[in-house]
Formats: sequence, structure tokens, C-alpha cells
Amino acid sequence: MSIIAVSVDLRSLFGPVRNQGPRPTCMAFAASDAHAALRVGWVPLSCEYAFYHAQRRAGRPPSKGALLSSMLDALRQDGQPAESGWPYLAVTPVDEAAWAPPTDVGPLFGRNGERSSHVLDQVIRELDQGRPVIILLMLSRAFYNPTPEAVIESASGEAPERERRHAVIAVGHGTVDGQRAILARNSWGVRWGDLGHGWLTERFLGPRVFAAATLMEEVGVSAHSTAA
Repeated sequence: MSIIAVSVDLRSLFGPVRNQGPRPTCMAFAASDAHAALRVGWVPLSCEYAFYHAQRRAGRPPSKGALLSSMLDALRQDGQPAESGWPYLAVTPVDEAAWAPPTDVGPLFGRNGERSSHVLDQVIRELDQGRPVIILLMLSRAFYNPTPEAVIESASGEAPERERRHAVIAVGHGTVDGQRAILARNSWGVRWGDLGHGWLTERFLGPRVFAAATLMEEVGVSAHSTAA
């Protein structure tokens, strides 16, 4: 049984973990929920809207995952309405031409964001300041099977799978059996880990994390903002 010592836990800023289902929308969920957590009171923001604008900016179809750079641009320039403005679609749209937001999605909320160092020391510093961190990592077998204490630790010889890339939110940090660890909010529903959260150890994270971003101040967004 693992001994977990919690230093920072920002889960109170968030609502229940959501579920992206089979779609490649982890980046949209991570960015949307990190954005919503920085606002007063938990109101989920539209992942579909953020994903749509990020893909338009990058020229990518809805069948592919979003790029971090285009997602940050979408939050800054296109913003997001509440989830009720454009609810998440359970399946990837087949007809891309018909994939478009409703005419009236409601107020749009924009936020600046910037890439940050994915070195564990810097992620911890951001968390100590009360700021969740979007982290991108390569997965491997252990991620799919958290322990009963929701710990993700790589087995001996377990290598990162470079083609399996995923985005989560660092929402806390502490130690697991004396080893530094990050508490991550996933987007696979509440049945993964501890109600959708898991402790990623430093040994697991070290060779797998390849990018990170922090959302900053709120910015105004034009109601007629469109992707370039």
C-alpha cells in the first residue's frame, strides 16, 4: 500500500471529472477545465467550441487531436462559451462541413495562456501559486491501470509509447512513498483512478512529459471572432 503525502491539492477549484469518450479531444478537455477552474464558481466550458476553433486554426480535422499551440490561440482569440452553449458531441462528426457551432452560443470567455517548462520543479512552482498546469505526456501500460490508491508508476523496462500522446491537468503535488508526484485530472470519467484523478510519480513522468502550458489572465473576446 502506497503512502501518499499531499502538499497542494487544487481539486476544489474543479467540478466532477468529465469523459471525452472515444474522441481525440483530451487537449480540449484539459484546456477547457483548466480555464473553467480559474473562473469564479465552477461552470464547465464548451470543449466542443474550443476543439472546433483549435482545429480550424491548425487546419486539422475533428478526427485528429489538437495541437497545444492552436488550442492556446483558440482560448485567447476565440474564447469559449459555457458547455450549454455547444454541448460536447459523443462521436466525431462524419460530415466536417456540417460541424459548426450554433448561431448563438452565449457569452464568450477568453484567456491568455503560455507554454511553460515541463520540468517537474516548474510544474510544482505553478501549483504552489494556485495555478493548474496543462501537461502533455506519452502514455504506457501503467497509465491505464492505476493502483487502488490511484498511483501510476512504470514497471521495470516499461518504455513510453511515443504514438500514444495525451493531455491532462496537474492539479496538485506531493509524494508517493517518498517520491515526488503530480496529482493529475484526467478526462476518462470518474471510473479511472480516484474519481478521475491519479498520482503520476516522478519516475513515470520523467521520460514521458514533453510539454506544458499555464493559463493566465482573462481577456476579452469579440462575439464575431473567427478562426484565421
